[in-house]
Amino acid sequence: MTYKSFALLLGLAAVAACQSSPSATETAKTNAAAPAMATSTGKTYGAAITAAGARPMSELRQVLGTQDSAQVKLVGTAQEVCQAKGCWLTMTTADGRPMRVRFKDYAFFVPKDISGKTVVVNGWAHREEVPVEDLRHYAKDAGKSDKEVAAITQPEEQLNFEADGVLVQD
Repeated sequence: MTYKSFALLLGLAAVAACQSSPSATETAKTNAAAPAMATSTGKTYGAAITAAGARPMSELRQVLGTQDSAQVKLVGTAQEVCQAKGCWLTMTTADGRPMRVRFKDYAFFVPKDISGKTVVVNGWAHREEVPVEDLRHYAKDAGKSDKEVAAITQPEEQLNFEADGVLVQD
């Protein structure tokens, strides 16, 4: 299986998981597995991380270079957040495009009200082609109108990120 095929399957699994409503048991398991941890500079979700060594979003293209993926810790501003569950967020790249941040193994969520806050994400940045179905799903999660969702007709090449930890700074 190629990396792109794996990334596509991972993306589809995340979309499917985001669409389903977890039972109270699943929600309790998720929250117990990765509770928010208070730090002196904010709260972490997933793996405990700090801002030390984080690269600004403006350096992401340099970090990736010609590679399809790279492990990196980035700092930037949360733009949109999944309003269904907090199961993804976006950060803006240096060229003004959104980079979707999903959470490893769907093991944790972030608060839905962190748009505009500084976040540090740790994990894997990767390039992938996102299918129309996924783009429409993300648009619905972001609260876009039916007209805006229907206007999505082409897949997009995007930078995406799989985070094992997120620090929401105060």
